[in-house]
Amino acid sequence: MARKSSLPVNATLVIAASLLAAGCKEEPAAGPGEVAGRPVLVQRVAFEDRVPARSFVGTIRPRIESDLGFRVQGKVEKRLVNVGDAVTAGQPLATLDVVDLRLQTEQAEAELSAATASLAQADADLKRTLTLAGQGWSAASTVDRQKAVAEEARGRLLRAERALLLARNAVSYAVLAADADGVVTAALVEPGQVVAPGQAAIRLARTAEKEAVIAIPESLVAQAREGEASVGLWSQPGVRYRATLRELAPAADAMTRTYLARFSLPQADASVQLGMTATVTLTGAKTERVVRVPLSALFNQGGGASVWTVDGEGALTLKPVTVAAYEAQDALVSGGLAEGERIVRLGVQKLDAAQRVRVVDALQF
Repeated sequence: MARKSSLPVNATLVIAASLLAAGCKEEPAAGPGEVAGRPVLVQRVAFEDRVPARSFVGTIRPRIESDLGFRVQGKVEKRLVNVGDAVTAGQPLATLDVVDLRLQTEQAEAELSAATASLAQADADLKRTLTLAGQGWSAASTVDRQKAVAEEARGRLLRAERALLLARNAVSYAVLAADADGVVTAALVEPGQVVAPGQAAIRLARTAEKEAVIAIPESLVAQAREGEASVGLWSQPGVRYRATLRELAPAADAMTRTYLARFSLPQADASVQLGMTATVTLTGAKTERVVRVPLSALFNQGGGASVWTVDGEGALTLKPVTVAAYEAQDALVSGGLAEGERIVRLGVQKLDAAQRVRVVDALQF
């Protein structure tokens, strides 16, 4: 005996009608401006320099910063400047007690007087000896001995003159003066301190030439040498100064593994103060225009790299491209594309030129 269905006849008719209605239902039409088809993620082609500009933070430093010291030993009497003072060439910075130096000068003057008198006596004795020798009353050996005495006295006089000159110079060295226009960056002595010759007393930074100092990684050493540089100050947004590489360290720092680079600023004015924070921007001297695309956008079937481009109606076109370089996640394309074109970023191996696609811009994510 056949088993009867447990569903009522009315319920069966309702289910059948629902299935028939679902089968006859039409797909929703694409809205205005939309293209029906497979959705694809795209990006617009935007060319950029293959060697982009790189910026480094540095500081403004003087090209020449030297420690000035007294050339003679003595006790500091006065310090005439403080840290941060602007000074001009020849301006006194500090002085020594000159009592001992003046005594040495007086001693040198006395020795000069004695040497002068000794030479005069020796010359007079030589003249008398020569007169007696001409009359036959003096031996030749006596004449020679008297000539030697006169020459010795003349040498003693010359030595006394040089000693007096040195003593007078020592008195002038008691005043430490600036050797150029600059700014005092350190005062290393105080009044009452006894200093040795050459000991650092005042540190002076010359303001005639300024430079920006930065640390460069080894991968950009060549760009620093061959490229162009400009410097901007944090205190003056929008103002740029032309810079020239003056010095590049021959060896990397042992701790940071970077190279110290100094860029001179020939156009720096008074607004560029020492110690300011600066941004040094390096650009390649010769740059190639490339577009950066993800590796997933490349399609290669053995004939070279290509990319899928999408037009405004959702049509696909496979274009061969020239790849300048490959990076970890991107490829640098130098030819085959035009500015503003849209290329497919993902799923390129599943596309076909006969397909119509719906564009999803990468900027939406």
